[in-house]
Amino acid sequence: MIFWIFLIAALLGYIVGHYVMPNRKLRKALQDVRTQCAAALEEGNKGVYKTIVNDNGKSSELVVEVRELAITKTGQVKVEYVSAQYRNPDFRTKKGEALLNEVRDLLGEYLPLNDIEWYETTDRHENIKKYLNSLDLINHNLFR
Repeated sequence: MIFWIFLIAALLGYIVGHYVMPNRKLRKALQDVRTQCAAALEEGNKGVYKTIVNDNGKSSELVVEVRELAITKTGQVKVEYVSAQYRNPDFRTKKGEALLNEVRDLLGEYLPLNDIEWYETTDRHENIKKYLNSLDLINHNLFR
């Protein structure tokens, strides 16, 4: 009797260890990748806005990376400032969040749509969509 209990316990331990646990880990990994891909697709358009800033007889080109939040009917884009830098490092010395706050005060929340050079994201988004479809096929074939 003890032999049969030991044999059944070993068989159940083998099944749980080699089939059930790896499937849970694989499902969790697939879910994590799916959420990361969805976040990348929802990220929105990013681009670069360039302008010249003059102050006390000095001038420098300001290059700002922006993310599109919304587009108005009048051709203005509500933006979130991602990063900024002055081409002339001696012009102003602020960096990081202080520089972004300065740029937000200087330029405002809305920028002209035609003045922003948008990054091309269509190829990247198409590749992510294909990858998500392949994940769905893997998930369907393995677990159903």
